[in-house]
Amino acid sequence: MAEYQSYVNPPSVRNVIIPLSTDLGPDFTVQRALPSEQQRMVGPFIFFDQMGPAVLTRNSNLDVRPHPHICLATVTYLFSGEILHRDSLGNVQTILPGAVNWMTAGSGIVHSERTPPRLRAVEKGLFGIQAWVALPRRYEETAPEFLHYPEGALPFIEADGVKLRLIAGSLYGENAPTRTYSDMFYADAMLAPGAELELPAEHAERAIYIVGGGVSIGHQSFDAGRLVVFKPGASLVLRADPHTRLMLLGGEPLDGARHVWWNFVASSRERIEQAKEDWLHDRFGRVPGDSEFIPLPEEPPPPITYP
Repeated sequence: MAEYQSYVNPPSVRNVIIPLSTDLGPDFTVQRALPSEQQRMVGPFIFFDQMGPAVLTRNSNLDVRPHPHICLATVTYLFSGEILHRDSLGNVQTILPGAVNWMTAGSGIVHSERTPPRLRAVEKGLFGIQAWVALPRRYEETAPEFLHYPEGALPFIEADGVKLRLIAGSLYGENAPTRTYSDMFYADAMLAPGAELELPAEHAERAIYIVGGGVSIGHQSFDAGRLVVFKPGASLVLRADPHTRLMLLGGEPLDGARHVWWNFVASSRERIEQAKEDWLHDRFGRVPGDSEFIPLPEEPPPPITYP
């Protein structure tokens, strides 16, 4: 799992996580910050993956075949590149940088994520974040839904060397239009060198993911590619060292433990077992126009419980 830092963290910091790197192809790498040995979740965030940055050739397109999810929402946000989303509800949507694809799996959905057809024969970049947000128990079996929010629909704050786009939830007196199911926040912040950003204490669990550059908290500096998880309590001041890009995330803890197996997240092991049977016997539904699928793993490990 992810590594521990060797230095002593400031009093406000609970954990510093160095993501695990996984190669999904010759030109595409994913850095997984959540879950880790030190930190299974932050608020409702149960998975947090950095995709790229990558340069894909005509022979190395993104092709994540149709696969199922239950009892969670996937949140896709890009810094560069494009991804074509298709799902079993019939939705077809290309996501561009600064926009949000929010897919609520609820009782069950199938989707694929691919390089759009017009880009497949050319060189292209891809860089972004995909997070999974676990749903509260009363919403786990809600009807599946896909919503797309263009860049212009999201609140944007600019002041004192900080440019911040609120992706979901509430922060700094703003509320994103993104449909969420629990108290949370998720934002993309760009800081000029020397700029300071206060992270308020209004949410029980808080973290930052350093996409690029670096920040100082007190006398300690943190580099890019780190998930810094904070203790509850006082507000924090983040100071950018060079030009810096951060993802701010957190919210209220979930209402109990969650079990994770493959692409399934649920509050009960029985629900995951049912999802396995449903996928094995083709009960989820299919993505129109896409005959491929990712088969159920043959000999996977038992479900993992978080926290």
